Amino acid sequence: MELLIFLLLLPIFLLFLLKIHIRKPRLPPGPKGLPLVGNLFQLDNSNIQKHLWQLSKQYGPLMSLRLGFKQTLIVSSAKMAKEVLKTQDLEFCSRPSLLGLQRLSYNGLDLAFAPYDAYWREMRKICVVYLFNSNRVQGFRPIREDEVSRMLENILKVADASKPVNLTEAMMALTSAAICRVAFGKRFEEGGNEAKRFHELLNETQAMFVGFFFSDYFPYIGRIVDKFSGLLSRLEKNFHDFDAFYQELIDEHLDPKRQKPQHEDILDVLLQLWRDRSFKVQLTFEHIKAILMNVFVAGTDTSAAAVIWAMSFLMKNPKTMKKVQDEIRSLIGKRGFVDEDDIQQLP
Repeated sequence: MELLIFLLLLPIFLLFLLKIHIRKPRLPPGPKGLPLVGNLFQLDNSNIQKHLWQLSKQYGPLMSLRLGFKQTLIVSSAKMAKEVLKTQDLEFCSRPSLLGLQRLSYNGLDLAFAPYDAYWREMRKICVVYLFNSNRVQGFRPIREDEVSRMLENILKVADASKPVNLTEAMMALTSAAICRVAFGKRFEEGGNEAKRFHELLNETQAMFVGFFFSDYFPYIGRIVDKFSGLLSRLEKNFHDFDAFYQELIDEHLDPKRQKPQHEDILDVLLQLWRDRSFKVQLTFEHIKAILMNVFVAGTDTSAAAVIWAMSFLMKNPKTMKKVQDEIRSLIGKRGFVDEDDIQQLP
């Protein structure tokens, strides 16, 4: 009996000794963390970018943090960013596998969150050749111009009434309307039930993308915590709600009674690729839904945020704003309007 116990405990003892003698990887400097949680609860989440910048002044442009059981690398200089994103890009090009991202991307079937491998390269080729080529992007130009005109008209009405303009709402309405027309050929009227449903789904999806899941940092007990906190059920509800929304769009486009559109939208093209079985990756509805998720999420909030940040920068730099205003007014004086070609020519 004692011999049996000894034989059972011997592998555990040897594993323990091996673990002690394994050399820890050489990591960049960083603040000393707490047991188990590491640096997770030492960060100032109220202004995380400023907090990390202050830490980089102490530990250097390449800094390591331990967030729970996840080792994290913080890059804080242009030189190090070039080293990571260009020189060592193959080592760092894949996004981390986080619970929310994986669930909403159908376990990495999309383009943004799939790991860098043969599958990602094939999906990227399909998207570049068939979805985002220059001819197709140019074909969507009338939609973009129409939506910009609608936004300017709304801003003019608000300005004439001497009311403040909520630029965030205006830009989100612009980008979401343009994306909906480009992606599936429909425009949700502002204030309508369909528009409200879409924006609620989109806002919840964005919240799930940045949500703090304990499972991502504590793989053993994290899922239990996420379950009791309600975050897992919230994620599942958002996934199933958006999945139903995608399926409704697919069913509408597959309806034989549907009127043939004047211009193909992105979903039309994806369904054509779904029917075509000549690709290395055989597209399914889940692939299509994952790509639609990328289009919706990446095409609305990010585009709006870029414009809002640019306007914020201009308001804080009056000389630069006046220069931009003079250039735009000069173009309007010559042609009576400004189009996309004019914007591209601006310095």
